[in-house]
Amino acid sequence: MAEVDRATWEMTVSQPNDATFDVVILGGGSGGYAAALRAAQLDLSVVLIEKDKLGGTCLHRGCIPTKALLHAGEIADQTRESEAFGVKAELLGVDMAGVNTYKDGVVSRLYKGLQGLVKGSKLITYVEGHGTLVAPNAVEVDGTRYTGRNVILATGSYSRSLPGLELDGKRVISSEHALTLDRVPTSAIVLGGGVIGVEFASAWKSFGAEVTIVEALPRLVAAEDEDLSKALERAYRKRGINFKVGKPFEKVERTENGVRATLAGGETIEAEIMLVAVGRGPTTANLGYAEQGVTLDRGFVTTDERLRTSVPNVYAVGDIVPGLQLAHRGFQQGIFVAEEIAGLNPPVIDEAGIPRVTYSDPELASVGLTEAKAKERYGDDKVTAYNYNLGGNGRSAILKTQGFIKVIRVDDGPVVGIHMVGARVGELIAEAQLIYNWEAYPAEVAQLIHPHPTQSEALGEAHLALAGKPLHAHA
Repeated sequence: MAEVDRATWEMTVSQPNDATFDVVILGGGSGGYAAALRAAQLDLSVVLIEKDKLGGTCLHRGCIPTKALLHAGEIADQTRESEAFGVKAELLGVDMAGVNTYKDGVVSRLYKGLQGLVKGSKLITYVEGHGTLVAPNAVEVDGTRYTGRNVILATGSYSRSLPGLELDGKRVISSEHALTLDRVPTSAIVLGGGVIGVEFASAWKSFGAEVTIVEALPRLVAAEDEDLSKALERAYRKRGINFKVGKPFEKVERTENGVRATLAGGETIEAEIMLVAVGRGPTTANLGYAEQGVTLDRGFVTTDERLRTSVPNVYAVGDIVPGLQLAHRGFQQGIFVAEEIAGLNPPVIDEAGIPRVTYSDPELASVGLTEAKAKERYGDDKVTAYNYNLGGNGRSAILKTQGFIKVIRVDDGPVVGIHMVGARVGELIAEAQLIYNWEAYPAEVAQLIHPHPTQSEALGEAHLALAGKPLHAHA
């Protein structure tokens, strides 16, 4: 269908209707509920429509439960390694029922809190049910039409598979299935070496499983700076996590005891289960988007920099918009669109300025450009990168973690990328994003005082070195 012209849209939305809202939001995940809460703060009337549970994938089947599993795995590893700290302890086993109770308890508490925020707002009407875009300004749920002066599409994403690779939920599973396992698999093949794949591999190894990651690209977490990929691969070798990179997957067969995967070249791997972690696809099919003139590209909703779709006053946020599929990106986009609708003219979101964290062991955290991208943009001879090894950091020595902080700058210019690997570095990325987004120069960051002993000192030391005055490191 062709794009809806503004005159047609204005005729449609101007029809008298007592049930017209300022904003109709389809999808109550990270982007949708953030948009609803911010719009209500700005005195806009909102209807928020969600077919499943408020909070979406992130809260119920993604960010929160996976990180709870990873933390339980961290506790298991700390117990095994306790003697290195002078503490005698013994790991008797992993009780997955207990782990799941802990994980589900975290999700439940956050879910109740979110329900209270949304349902407690007098300006938000919360509707449970499957919504479909039936007009450029209306969403229908179970025969009831909700009309809005503005519409926000926020329907999230689903776990992808590969052509011909059928998920059965038992032996060949998605991340959603993996979160409900009632046991620790004895062995697992993880198909995909991106964020989801390396996180589950990390957690399962901590629980005692034998894990092999299969990745078609030349390295793990290929979207990250190459130095971070190499560091993670070294750490995984040391932990006994197997991985095969540059090895496209060909087929999987069910065996008497599990699965057998065949890779390009004929190599086979057997395990109890296979986790398919090859990315997430946009949930846009059969929702009426294309029929109402919303332009799609490979299932994703295309928008301009202000997140406007091809239909006037229809916006899109979160995983259905091409780019990073991160909950905090969805949050920010939801807030942005609410403020845009309210006429506040918020600044455009810089995608490179969105922090990224992989909660593996060790953690990866980054913001801005990789070294390769920086050189591509500014020229090889205009970019300087510096790696500060965490071996020189007191807090990291206490934690017995290894890794580094890599800072990339334009010569005689600002910092354009920060990339970190090591225990807990995800907690440092907030300062790193301020440095990048405020276009700080290394000398400006070098003036800041970082508390001792903390890992944040390593961030300061790296900038001291780039500013030409290294303290505990060589320039």
